[in-house]
Amino acid sequence: MDLLIIALILAGLYMAWNIGANDLANAMGTSVGTGSLSIKQVIIVAAVFELLGAVFFGDRVTQTIANGIVPIDLIGKVHPNMVAVGMLAAILAASFWVTLTTFYNLPVSTSHSIVGSVLGFGLILVYNGTISFSEIHWGELTKIVASWFISPVLGAIFAYLTFSIIRRIYLHRAIDLPFVEKKFISLQLITGCYIAFAHGSNDVANAIGPLCAALKVMGVSGVEAGIPLWVLLMGGLGMVIGMATWGYKVVLTIGSKITELTPTRGFSAQFATASVVLIHSYSSLPISTTHTLVGSVIGVGLAGGIAAVDLRVIWRIISSWVATVPIAALTSALIFIGLEVIFL
Repeated sequence: MDLLIIALILAGLYMAWNIGANDLANAMGTSVGTGSLSIKQVIIVAAVFELLGAVFFGDRVTQTIANGIVPIDLIGKVHPNMVAVGMLAAILAASFWVTLTTFYNLPVSTSHSIVGSVLGFGLILVYNGTISFSEIHWGELTKIVASWFISPVLGAIFAYLTFSIIRRIYLHRAIDLPFVEKKFISLQLITGCYIAFAHGSNDVANAIGPLCAALKVMGVSGVEAGIPLWVLLMGGLGMVIGMATWGYKVVLTIGSKITELTPTRGFSAQFATASVVLIHSYSSLPISTTHTLVGSVIGVGLAGGIAAVDLRVIWRIISSWVATVPIAALTSALIFIGLEVIFL
């Protein structure tokens, strides 16, 4: 039992590190791409606001990840260790996939990764007869999946409109262009803090949601009443360490390879993304900050015409998105089968 708890906590930290490593680009990639901030500066700024978002607003989505996909309470009454092992498998599967994609500088959804992994564990339980197919929370899962498609579209539309309004009001005279762009450097810093807070509030759940579900069914003190502060802090600090050590890799893809970014474009993309993500956090839905930001960056790029967007980079990113859920689900199922031998 103690060994399993230790393994779960370490896996949760590993997942949080992965989130920080892959998703620093969500918070600050556009700031680096426009030259508004250096990598060191964005790590410091993002770390502070990611931690604040995780601690003060991270419990809503965590509850959804912990209980909204597989009937954890139902399984836990009969097989508490099975839930713990399944969640350990889910965290490890999602973490391995995010580590791999970060290595190749690809911004993938940590939300997709963990949801796919938890679903993979659930399907194994259906296969071995522990639960029925209908007992998986398909209605909640449908809402989550729908939000993944809606969020990048909303991000693109919102960013396109925001930039178009800015361009119409401020950038209509070429003589004023350098000065308006300079004004938006400081505004971009503010929206960078906004998106870091929003991201921390939504994506910390990808690390600690499965962990909380496992600790609850195992009867760990303090978890029954809600998400303990120490768990939120652990998730937030793990993300900060990931940002500081490996976060630069995906930043370059978001910041400079999709489209050319200026401070006004970066501001528009960040403002749109943070707004969409925070709304979904309040609604308890785990959406993809990555998808939303990429959609927003594409939106501001399209404001300058289709030629302003590098379609080859977008295709690589979308291909990794399509692969995320099935790969995470399959990997989780295989890891669970292996861990059964050790813990069950």
